[in-house]
Amino acid sequence: MQNMMTSLPPYLIHDAFQPQHISYGFFTRQGGVSQGLYDSLNGGFGSSDDWAKIGQNRRLAASALGFAPDQICGLYQVHSARAHHVTRPDSTPVEADALVTKEAGLAILILTADCVPVVFADTSNGVIGAAHAGWRGATSGILAETVAAMCSLGAERDQITAIIGPAIQQQSYQVSADLRDAALAYDDGAAACFSADDEPGKFRFDLTGFVGRSLAQEDIAYHTIQRDTYSEPDHFFSHRRATHKGEPDTGRLMTIIGINQY
Repeated sequence: MQNMMTSLPPYLIHDAFQPQHISYGFFTRQGGVSQGLYDSLNGGFGSSDDWAKIGQNRRLAASALGFAPDQICGLYQVHSARAHHVTRPDSTPVEADALVTKEAGLAILILTADCVPVVFADTSNGVIGAAHAGWRGATSGILAETVAAMCSLGAERDQITAIIGPAIQQQSYQVSADLRDAALAYDDGAAACFSADDEPGKFRFDLTGFVGRSLAQEDIAYHTIQRDTYSEPDHFFSHRRATHKGEPDTGRLMTIIGINQY
């Protein structure tokens, strides 16, 4: 794994996946212009941060990957299993939790603050995707839907590589029995993703591992960046950490992938 450092915001990539003609990055919270709770690279218009600063943060992140701000396409994320094919940036973002495209010069963006960001690329057929996988989306099929949407554009499963980005890790993620039931209803082998918690009726959930299982079931090769958004406050925003600290809001981390024009 590399932490790509420039005068622009730093971002993470995986050593095992550095494709030609495709740029991607899991951005940290560092290198932006926001202040206070949102210090500093907050990409979320759904937060209560100043929109001008959010816009500037998005421009900085786009530039770090070699894209112009008007080449970035985002979503209105709703914890669904909906994947959307995009051909150009929309003035009104669609309600979905994954984007796929084969358009060169278009970069797709998702936001997280503990949920799992996943980028996908079939370099042979020139198709990319990005998914926001919270537990609701993950247990209702957002990864499978993203793969299906990519295949509808000409991608082939054995040519797709996925990278799982920084997210809340198992040791930091206490959940209740109803979440475990939802995961087991989707994947009856998902018991391996839960460990008993000290508190009765609670569990520790490996959401990243669950996402990996879902990708494997779709025959998708993947690599994981094992970083815990909850326990690294200097590097990542975390909704759960903000809640535990009694803070009213938190920033959102940006993940971007795009096909370079060539």
